[in-house]
Amino acid sequence: MAAMMLPSAAPTVLLVTTLASDRTVDSKPLPVTAMLFASGYLLVWCGFSVAATLLQWGLDETGLLSETMAFDNGTAAGAVLIAVGIYEWTPLKDACLRHCRSPTEFLVRHWRQDAPGAVLTGMRHGIFCLGCCWLLMALLFVGGLMNLAWVAAVALLVLLEKTIPWGGQISLLTGALSIEWGFVSLIRAGFAA
Repeated sequence: MAAMMLPSAAPTVLLVTTLASDRTVDSKPLPVTAMLFASGYLLVWCGFSVAATLLQWGLDETGLLSETMAFDNGTAAGAVLIAVGIYEWTPLKDACLRHCRSPTEFLVRHWRQDAPGAVLTGMRHGIFCLGCCWLLMALLFVGGLMNLAWVAAVALLVLLEKTIPWGGQISLLTGALSIEWGFVSLIRAGFAA
């Protein structure tokens, strides 16, 4: 999860580096406060990873996952795809995505230089990013948790949504494609039954 989310958080960590007063010209490339901020961000994603791992374990124990840790059932995969598509269009997704794409105002308003403040600010930012991307992580149950190409594709989607100027439109397109793919999966599952 960290490898998937840190690239999309890199611009914010660099912004925190600019805000950090412990930065010096010939010093470490990343000041301690920026590392603490990144640690807080990662704490949120570690918590989510634990929950996702427990979900994976439960699904695997009930026999719903294949060897690649993808849904063995087209109906379940279709339902996840439709849920992802609908979430991509929600105001909550849009608000979280706008925050992740432009965290400057948030950082300027909430920045605290001390160590606990840096971690707390990182956690707050991580919660916005979690709100933006949590359901996209469910796509891993469609393509397979063990499928590195699929993992890279989801990570690239997250990175593009958060960093390119028209990332919001990618979210809308992702929603439409996910819903369409979900309905196709449901129809195929219905014919296979």
